[in-house]
Amino acid sequence: MAPIKVVLAGAQGHGRHHLLNLRRLSEAGLVELAGICDLRPVEVDFATPLQSSDLGELLEKTGAEITVICTPIQTHAGLAVTALRAGSHVLLEKPPAASPEAHREIAAAVAETGRACQVGFQSLGSEAVPALRELIASGALGRVRGIGGAGAWERPPAYFTRSAWSGRRRLNGVDVVDGALTNPFAHAVATALALADGPIAEIETELYHANPIESDDTSCVRVRLEDGLVITIAVTLCAPERHEPYLVVHGDRGRATLTYTQDRLKVELSDGSVTTTVHERTDLLENLIDHVRTGAELLVPLDRTETFTRVLDAVRLAPEPMPIPDRHQIVARDADGEVVGRVLPGVAALTDRSARELALYSELGAPWATVELLVSGTEVAAYELRPDLPAADSPRPYLHRVRTLGGTEVTEVRPEDHVHHLGVGVAISDLGGANFWGGRTYVKHQGPTWLEDHGTQRHVSFDRLGDDGFTERLEWIGPGGRLMAREERAVTARPVGDAWALDFAFTLTNLTGEPLAIQSSATKGRAGAGYGGFFWRAPGTSTARITMPGDEQAVHGSRGPWVALSGTTPQGRDWTLVFVQADGDPWFVRVADYPGVGQALAWDTPLVVDTTLTRRVVTVVADGRLTEGQVSTLAADVTLW
Repeated sequence: MAPIKVVLAGAQGHGRHHLLNLRRLSEAGLVELAGICDLRPVEVDFATPLQSSDLGELLEKTGAEITVICTPIQTHAGLAVTALRAGSHVLLEKPPAASPEAHREIAAAVAETGRACQVGFQSLGSEAVPALRELIASGALGRVRGIGGAGAWERPPAYFTRSAWSGRRRLNGVDVVDGALTNPFAHAVATALALADGPIAEIETELYHANPIESDDTSCVRVRLEDGLVITIAVTLCAPERHEPYLVVHGDRGRATLTYTQDRLKVELSDGSVTTTVHERTDLLENLIDHVRTGAELLVPLDRTETFTRVLDAVRLAPEPMPIPDRHQIVARDADGEVVGRVLPGVAALTDRSARELALYSELGAPWATVELLVSGTEVAAYELRPDLPAADSPRPYLHRVRTLGGTEVTEVRPEDHVHHLGVGVAISDLGGANFWGGRTYVKHQGPTWLEDHGTQRHVSFDRLGDDGFTERLEWIGPGGRLMAREERAVTARPVGDAWALDFAFTLTNLTGEPLAIQSSATKGRAGAGYGGFFWRAPGTSTARITMPGDEQAVHGSRGPWVALSGTTPQGRDWTLVFVQADGDPWFVRVADYPGVGQALAWDTPLVVDTTLTRRVVTVVADGRLTEGQVSTLAADVTLW
């Protein structure tokens, strides 16, 4: 049979691998490289293809039956649709599309034209995949509880600057979704999904980056299927050396490990038997050619990659990857001081543990998976970004494990008396009718009532993250998923004499298009319950007292520049918190019922936010029970910041 005409779209970067494969297939008489679509001329020594930057024009001139697309991710859908409608079958490099909508566009063109679209997940061309599926189905591994995946490679800084879209989540406002899970280790995700059947119920992601990029270079994902099967993949591009990526299927009678880059399948059964086999792999372009000529079944048709695109979309919609501070890295530099590599110590072992335990990095205690605040090298607080809380608690990021330089903890999370009290953060009981405080909502003439009105504060990204604090962007999402406000939160930990201070500022921006009212239980008839704004829940196990400028009754509702709360732990260790403000809001203070201090933005009348609201509270955290003179001096010092 005559060679089949092929056009290659994208001959730079990874496209060079396709050129080498086209050379091989050309020499075998299977293909004729009829054209190359690229923005730059490409030298080819085994053919004389037409070259153009217009794929539609090139396909019309060449009449190519197959188009290989290896271009930036965000261009896949448009080029694939162009090729399909020109009558060409498509081999589409992974990932197939940058969103489910783009995936559906390609699928619609496949259905409309009757042409084939094969996706370039090369690992799915391995006979090891159906062999492992058959092993699972046979029951040899027993009941399968999950599939774990691990991958640890090293990549230099140049890897993330090799093209305009490398290391980017979006480019010029268009989703790119580059990243460790969606590009270099996309095969791990796709292959794991190919081993399991059934719809996806839930996807969890954790994205991090050690390199100064927009996308992730170290990340993990957990996919739960509706039948209960769990798939967890943990990967990194910050290992000291290359570790071959693999998948492990966990059954109650044994396990099977697939090293998919080597097509090697190792089966270990509970009876002690161990078998290892290396399988053949079919080239996906050859398979597509066979499909076009003989009707052979495609190995990776577009419709079988839909679940992968769902995972990619979860990555796309996830909060921005969290930067990993330099103190958790080994940063290699050349003689000129330029960074030539970044390594996360122990990260390969963490990916292995994730595959074994089906756990995410944060669950494994990865030191860079949590945000910690340090003062002069001493850890003084941790920050919970994505708390796993019931909706009735109004889930929101918060500071916890806040402690004095001497190690005395001065916060509490989810105490029995108020399970929706979460350390230090921002909470408002009624923002435009949504409860961002948690618990029951006070209803006028009715009292505290359980309503389905709870909102969520969602971490979006860090503009800055350092040992001394961060600047964070959050979304305030009301019931039903309505985006009500955005927040910029700036938190800094600073030394103050023998103590330290937590500088906490926030700006809320109204996104509703109409005035946004902040209310409290007090504005609805419950006198004194004006809580809402910055709030600090102190430990209930301490014996707490308002030390100055008066007792609880005198300070509650006052508008003075500062309030001091002190306490004594059951072990007899004293602590003092000095809250300082410059905005003149009433103080909300509790000691008798529980120890807590915060703002009362709506003390007795609603506070209406037309556009933005900015507030700042600086809290000195000190060991010991400070005197009035010491408190006054500290309050004056931080007021000058």
